[in-house]
Amino acid sequence: MKTKSIGNIVTIGFALFAMFFGAGNIILPPIIGLLTGDEWDSAVFGFTITAIIAPFLGILAVLFSGDEFTDLGKRINKTIGIILATAIILSIGPLVAIPRTAATTFEVGLLPIWPDFNPIISSILFFAVTLALSISPSKVVDIIGKYLTPLLLLLLAIMIVMGILHPLDTTTDTGIGAVESFRKGFAEGYQTMDVLASVIYAGIIISAVKAKGYITPESKTKVTFLSGAVATSCLLFIYGGLVYLGATSGYASTTDLKRTELLLYISNHVLGAQGTVALSLCIALACLTTAIALVCATGTFFSQLTRGKLSYKTIVIATCVFSATLAVNGVDKIIDYAGPFLGIIYPITLTLILYVVIFGKIVKRKIPFVGAIVTTTIFALLQFYITMTLDSTVEEGMAFQLNEYIKKIPLYNYDVPWLLPSFVVFVVLYLFNRK
Repeated sequence: MKTKSIGNIVTIGFALFAMFFGAGNIILPPIIGLLTGDEWDSAVFGFTITAIIAPFLGILAVLFSGDEFTDLGKRINKTIGIILATAIILSIGPLVAIPRTAATTFEVGLLPIWPDFNPIISSILFFAVTLALSISPSKVVDIIGKYLTPLLLLLLAIMIVMGILHPLDTTTDTGIGAVESFRKGFAEGYQTMDVLASVIYAGIIISAVKAKGYITPESKTKVTFLSGAVATSCLLFIYGGLVYLGATSGYASTTDLKRTELLLYISNHVLGAQGTVALSLCIALACLTTAIALVCATGTFFSQLTRGKLSYKTIVIATCVFSATLAVNGVDKIIDYAGPFLGIIYPITLTLILYVVIFGKIVKRKIPFVGAIVTTTIFALLQFYITMTLDSTVEEGMAFQLNEYIKKIPLYNYDVPWLLPSFVVFVVLYLFNRK
């Protein structure tokens, strides 16, 4: 392979890594390691499936279907695909993920250093930089991949290597076995929201691949796949290292332990007095790269959806202003109102990804895919209803009974009770439609 091609693959791979690796991705792994102790490797395995492999499958699902998420949505129904794409872009865009990046930067990146810093000023500054770097979509991948990501990787790699060479403590038996540790890591991987982001990022990455001259189906697929391999390798190293640092931190676990406190503790003890500054810089870079990618994706999507009636720059500016307003509310409030919404859209998106990647080249008809999506949607809505209405002190009522039935379904403990029923419906409709 030519040196230029290798350079392009590394640049695009770094950009994809940075798009996935937001602030939440830094905060989650250490506490997984702390809670699982000497079974931290099993937790890494579970986390890898939902936080690395599943998002990579999202990229492949779009690649196998075309160049954009709307091409993936056509596998079920054009209108439904557009509705689903709009819901995803809003959830990982101006309603949830974008303002959360700015709020996290303020709470974790700035407050530890400047306790009296104003959240409004922080939000304005954050989105001013985001707007400046995302206003030109053709340059966003190079900006992130060539400049921001190497610095972010260097800072994290230093902290991880120092923590491995000079561990703060030894791993301990937390009383959680290998299976339960795997489940813990598996469930926490959902919190990264990267599966939702992957189907949107895919359009940016594929466009960047084509812009560098890889326009034939074979070359486009090869470069996209190899770039994804670079990104997943970086994610695995960082996630695994951070989980290990949490497992060997020796931090006294409490019921009200905050993820940010554990991360600050590790960075301060591993890197010394400059740990807080280094962590703040990591958080700021991780949030900034993610925000740039999401703003770019939002602008591109709605510009294409309106067929140019709303320009890319107009949407980007509006997204930054709207997100800056929501960011002032803080991380906790953003997470509170986002949870139920994500609980519906996440399973639907993951179902579409899995079935297109596994069966997309074999099953050409839409009906089996529609059946699987509808089945998953029903389960997602039922769980939303249960979450909103169930009172744990009342063992009667429809919500309680529904919850008891769903608990009996295989894979409930992994938060995917919809997987087996949707597969059964998919197979039945495939066989029936085939006849």
